[in-house]
Amino acid sequence: TLYVCYELHYRGFAGVDPRWEWNAGLLHLRGQLENAFLAAVRQQVGEIGPDETAADEMDRLSVEPIEGTGPSYYLRDQGDWEQMREYFAHRSLYHLKEGDPHAWAIPRLTGQAKASFVAVEFDEYGGGRGSKVHQQLFADLLDAAGLDSSYLGYLNDVPADALAVVNLMSLFGLHRELRGAAIGHFASTEITSSPGSGRLVEALERTGAPEPCIGFYREHVEADAVHEQVVRTDVVGDMVAREPHLERDVVFGIRARDLIEDRLATHLMECWTTGRTSLRRPLS
Repeated sequence: TLYVCYELHYRGFAGVDPRWEWNAGLLHLRGQLENAFLAAVRQQVGEIGPDETAADEMDRLSVEPIEGTGPSYYLRDQGDWEQMREYFAHRSLYHLKEGDPHAWAIPRLTGQAKASFVAVEFDEYGGGRGSKVHQQLFADLLDAAGLDSSYLGYLNDVPADALAVVNLMSLFGLHRELRGAAIGHFASTEITSSPGSGRLVEALERTGAPEPCIGFYREHVEADAVHEQVVRTDVVGDMVAREPHLERDVVFGIRARDLIEDRLATHLMECWTTGRTSLRRPLS
């Protein structure tokens, strides 16, 4: 329900009056859903100490185990092509709107943080080239993998854990008071993207995947390695210097993303290691 409410702020639904986006009754319902979702995330993230800094949190993200246990490690080492296709279906809900949830933060930033944030987003949108927009590159990936590349094509096929990944971004992006959390989420996404994408490149090469599939993740290995440094210093660093009271919100955004991503990762691993599909119904 929350995902459907948020989607009215993105592309909407065929046959649905666009005025539902600002329907007062629906916004009231959405607010109740958001309160429940955010309260649960805050409870599971736990307290953030006064001495815990955004810089320390980003340093933590930069250190990854050589032999991890998450989906990208599994796919790299032993996953098969059908599990890779399932992974694409889960990720399609985000990657076919990649850049959009975080873009809500742009008008809430000022100075260098705004300029550098937009510079990173410019890359997400293909540097001015429509064929290179990351959303389009993922659609190309889905086509090459024999999957449905239509927007929201797998909305009814993924579990709640996959919906929550995008809901968290939308929640942070659509609320000005959560701009610090939105930037923390953005920082976590960029810092962890390059190494994770590198493992997926290895997985795809091992399974003989089509080039558009490999190319999507190869693009993220290269681009996000640069983005990490920009985000650390010029986005998070500048914003916290201007609004130091937002530092704990940045930390919360980073940890909230970890929490939600870990829930999806746990679901994937439990299914794959027991020989079950991770989707609500098997791919055709």
